Amino acid sequence: MKIYDISQEIFSCNVYPGDPKPEKQILCATEKGDLYNLTAFSMCAHNGTHIDAPYHFLGEGKTVEQMGLNTFVGDCYVAQHHGEVTAADAAAILQKADGVPRILIAGPATVTVEAAEVFASSGICLLGNESQTVGPENAPMQVHKILLGKGVALLEGVRLTDVPQGHYFLSAAPLCLEGADGAPCRAYLLETENAN
Repeated sequence: MKIYDISQEIFSCNVYPGDPKPEKQILCATEKGDLYNLTAFSMCAHNGTHIDAPYHFLGEGKTVEQMGLNTFVGDCYVAQHHGEVTAADAAAILQKADGVPRILIAGPATVTVEAAEVFASSGICLLGNESQTVGPENAPMQVHKILLGKGVALLEGVRLTDVPQGHYFLSAAPLCLEGADGAPCRAYLLETENAN
């Protein structure tokens, strides 16, 4: 069974413009004579590979710990796309996914408002991409509100360069952060029998 690690390393990860970068602090180190190594770190919930909960843009939306793990674990379809994802592109991706409720878009793709509406009305539970934001970087709010408003969780900042288009099993369970609008996760894909 092949495992694709699709997560970014935290301390060297991409950061959305304006968000704080992860910081590491070495509290104890055996090379300095301490009995053990001990690390502390701080980071934004949306650094690197992470999920967006509805609460990120919707004040009454679910927070991370209120979302079921089944949203982030299960059958998934990886689609290749470059450029803007139009409504027609979204419909074509959903057709290829053949009812799979989790969609990841590989490549330098930006989900448009029109595509977000198609995905949001399709019944999927998760949409992911390689960028640090699903929508346009300079104006992501509308796309987020459309998707999160329909309960579609977002998985942003995944790494899919080496992943062929096709069907997989996804595990992207977020850290259980009470009251949080997002959370980092260690995302990976497993090949399935009908992977391509």
